[in-house]
Amino acid sequence: MKAVTVKRIAALVLSLGLIAILFASCTRIDAGHVGIKVNLYGTGKGVQDVTEVTGWVFFNPITTAIYEFPTFIQHKEYSGENSFVVNSRDGSEFKVSPIINYNVKSEEVPEIFVKYRRNLSEIEDGFLKTAVYDAFRMVANSYTADSLISSREMFEVKIKKVLTEQMDKDGFVIQQFTSNLSYPETFKASIEAKNAAVQKALQADNEVKTAEAQAKIKVAQTQGQADALKIQADADAYANKVRQASLTPLLVQQQFIDKWDGKLPVYGNVPQLFKDITK
Repeated sequence: MKAVTVKRIAALVLSLGLIAILFASCTRIDAGHVGIKVNLYGTGKGVQDVTEVTGWVFFNPITTAIYEFPTFIQHKEYSGENSFVVNSRDGSEFKVSPIINYNVKSEEVPEIFVKYRRNLSEIEDGFLKTAVYDAFRMVANSYTADSLISSREMFEVKIKKVLTEQMDKDGFVIQQFTSNLSYPETFKASIEAKNAAVQKALQADNEVKTAEAQAKIKVAQTQGQADALKIQADADAYANKVRQASLTPLLVQQQFIDKWDGKLPVYGNVPQLFKDITK
């Protein structure tokens, strides 16, 4: 009875061991990944000339290991403590916190692992970070601080080109790239001062133009008033001239008669009111 119990326990242990070995000797490569089989022993210790596809993969966990590399687009940010400083040609320091979207070439995954012996996250913090820094360092050193600030877009285009050429040879494809370049504090202050000066100059220019426009308006108004007075004076002169030409002795006598109330002076000599116009 005891012998039977021991056999059952041994069989159970053996079964559990086989199940554990079975689970340890297979893995599933998810879609969007490339699995590679690596020899842990032997003279080669390299990647077999086999690229595993998605699905279940069986292997000997004692002599081989399976690594997975994602082939979909990866997003990596070098910010915070992973930011770095580069120098322009004139020695000014610029802080960069680049953001990169990239993917690995699925057909080159075995060669990538053979070369770096690291998984993708470790490669990001090693080779990829170094490549990014070198691209920034080389391109930034070809600019002065002023030209870098005024040509930032072109600066990023050149960095992406250098980085693309370097990483393409190692099986990496750059999809998007942003430098997040930060200016030195001294340049920020000078830029703000320059912008303030430009704004003041524009304001002064606008004030001058406004004053000139107002002066022109006043001149035009004065000229208009002068022209109006001249026209009125000319009209009055012409009217007086017409009146003077029409004032004959008979007309003056008739206007006097029309306005006279018929009364003569009480005291003194009576003036001769009318001339004898019959003579």
